[in-house]
Amino acid sequence: MAASVQTRRRAARVGIVIGLVLGAVFAAGPVVWMLSNSFKSNTEIFELPPRLITDTFSLNAYVAIFTNPETMRFFLNSYIVAGAVTVLTLLVAIQAAYAFSRFDFRGKRVLNVIIVSVQAVPPITLLIPYFGLMVGLGLYNTYPGLILTYMVFTLPYAIIMMTGYFNTLPRELDEAVRVDGAGSMTALWRVLVPISVPGIVSVGIYTFMIAWNEYLFALTLTRTIDMRTVPIGIQLLMGQHSYEWNQIMAMSVLGSIPVLILFLFFQRFFISGLTAGSVKS
Repeated sequence: MAASVQTRRRAARVGIVIGLVLGAVFAAGPVVWMLSNSFKSNTEIFELPPRLITDTFSLNAYVAIFTNPETMRFFLNSYIVAGAVTVLTLLVAIQAAYAFSRFDFRGKRVLNVIIVSVQAVPPITLLIPYFGLMVGLGLYNTYPGLILTYMVFTLPYAIIMMTGYFNTLPRELDEAVRVDGAGSMTALWRVLVPISVPGIVSVGIYTFMIAWNEYLFALTLTRTIDMRTVPIGIQLLMGQHSYEWNQIMAMSVLGSIPVLILFLFFQRFFISGLTAGSVKS
């Protein structure tokens, strides 16, 4: 009896390991193939049978990207927009979450419902209204137009997560600061923010990812090459008569690096921030 139980446990463990390995292959396979094709020529990419490792390793696709001022401009635009969206979202979300977590005020419940409701609205339904709004405000094809639009979609999640994180912190911390004569903003920025780094990092990484990878609004709300972002730049490599597949793959690899670096450096904070923010709300 004991032997059969042990056998079932061993079989379950083997099944779990096999499932994890298959899942890892399924998830990493496209990334490995993208990386491999970025070092091939366009003709090699379509060789049959396909090969993961090429005999003629080439950096031509990367050289073409780094020596093209237009593609470099795409990266600059993405860094400017994603960085500004991340910083502004965190500044607004931290203060809004502090208000929701620590104070009772008229309309608090209604505002909570509105914030959650915005998360449920499909972004594509707002595309035409935002296009008209940005044109009317003179923000079409500008950085502020993209930044303000992205913040509409990043702020609700950021406020919800930061509110949940602040709710896990004891109120005695900021109350002790007020007893010493300091104000609420001092309690927030001098006490709560320093010990909320995991939550802030997790929200910041999520916000950066959303702004960095966004395609639909970047395509609609920009017109000129000098305002396009990386996702649009990848699409522009698809010409009318031919696709620069190796450059598409190389630019996709380069476009994945910033988010990967952020996650690797702040992985510990990211995971702990997500779990802490979901404990209590």
